[in-house]
Amino acid sequence: MQFRNTLFSFALALSWLAHGSGVAYGQSPTLQEAFERYSALFQQRRFAEALPFAAEAVRLSEAEFGPEDPYTASMLNNLGSTYNNLYEYAEAEPLHERALAIREKTLGPEHLKVAQSLHNLATVYQNQGEYAEALPLSRRSLAIVEKTLGPEHPDIATSLSFLAELYRAQRKYSEAEPLHRRALTIREKAFGPENLKVAQSLYNLADVYQNQGEHAKALPLSRRSLAIVEKTLGPEHSAVATALGQLADLYMAQGELSEAEPLLRRALAIDEAALGPEHPDVAVSINNLAVVYDEQGDYAKSGPLFKRALAIVEKTYGPDHPKTAQSLQNLAAHYSRLDEHAKAESLFKRALAIRENAFGINHFKVAESLGALSDVHRLQGRYVEAEQYIERASAIFEKILGPDHPGIVDILELHADALRETGREEEAAAMEKRVAAIRAKHE
Repeated sequence: MQFRNTLFSFALALSWLAHGSGVAYGQSPTLQEAFERYSALFQQRRFAEALPFAAEAVRLSEAEFGPEDPYTASMLNNLGSTYNNLYEYAEAEPLHERALAIREKTLGPEHLKVAQSLHNLATVYQNQGEYAEALPLSRRSLAIVEKTLGPEHPDIATSLSFLAELYRAQRKYSEAEPLHRRALTIREKAFGPENLKVAQSLYNLADVYQNQGEHAKALPLSRRSLAIVEKTLGPEHSAVATALGQLADLYMAQGELSEAEPLLRRALAIDEAALGPEHPDVAVSINNLAVVYDEQGDYAKSGPLFKRALAIVEKTYGPDHPKTAQSLQNLAAHYSRLDEHAKAESLFKRALAIRENAFGINHFKVAESLGALSDVHRLQGRYVEAEQYIERASAIFEKILGPDHPGIVDILELHADALRETGREEEAAAMEKRVAAIRAKHE
């Protein structure tokens, strides 16, 4: 299934991590106007339209305050964040690095603005799957915030949640879980048990349990999160649709499709009413309902839904956007279930090309596309090509997670199967022996 990144769009916003920096003392009207137009568009998530105003604000700030001024650093931060949201990471990274250097020099290494720059640079690395680079930045950002605001400050919970998500993305669930638990405790103490930020922490913690297959632990957290959102925002808010999606996915994971389907139909109805039929979040709800119908074997219902979701996403983001790649991946998987392998292969290849261009060649999403291509080739009896794709996918997993991480076991087993199907029995046996060793190490 497909989910939005957070339960609420503001879930990871810290009070000291606002994307903008407001009006500087002595700021010219021209600079102020550029900043305000950028800020309004950014808040509406109209990033492509915000970009020229962010760039103009940098140029004007450099002319007015100088290239090493803290206000210029804030404008660089805004421009970097805009590029990051446009998936243009090569442009975003040096801007955040420059903002960080200015702030460290002018404000000192333990200022909250330095923590902001560390967080933003970590986000760029996270989005590229470069977790080894993101983790130390996130840890340092958290340490600064804790030292400055105290260990129980509500903003600490957001820093903890971000760090936890870095671990979760690497399938390091034992590291992610206590961080989300601590964030939940801080928020319950600061805001009370029925606050929306508590609902976000419950959602995050349920997600970690779900990833580990601990559905009995995840279900009550997901239900409680949903109840808070419904009570606070009302039953027709789009955040309710997101919470319903997570709860439905938990039911699906346990094979309870009859429980999942009405939740997803309700989520779609909420999103269409709240956001309109062409909104990208509606596409997520359409996709999720299509997945249930696919699992039920009701392809007459699922196919049109997958196609509708793709049309919305392509119209919203364009044909070469990573979100388009995800919709292509979903429709391709549908065709694969129908044994329409030529159609599936074409869409999987297009998704792979988009992801490699957006994320680079060593990202989990790239590995996902490679794994899907391996499977569709195997189903066509094209075993040599299937093995080549799964070999690339397993290499990405190893590069990101490490050679002994339990998260690489499943893909190594698939690679062993592919080797055996190409007659490379000794290599397959050696890989299965390695899998057994990894499992034994982590028992």
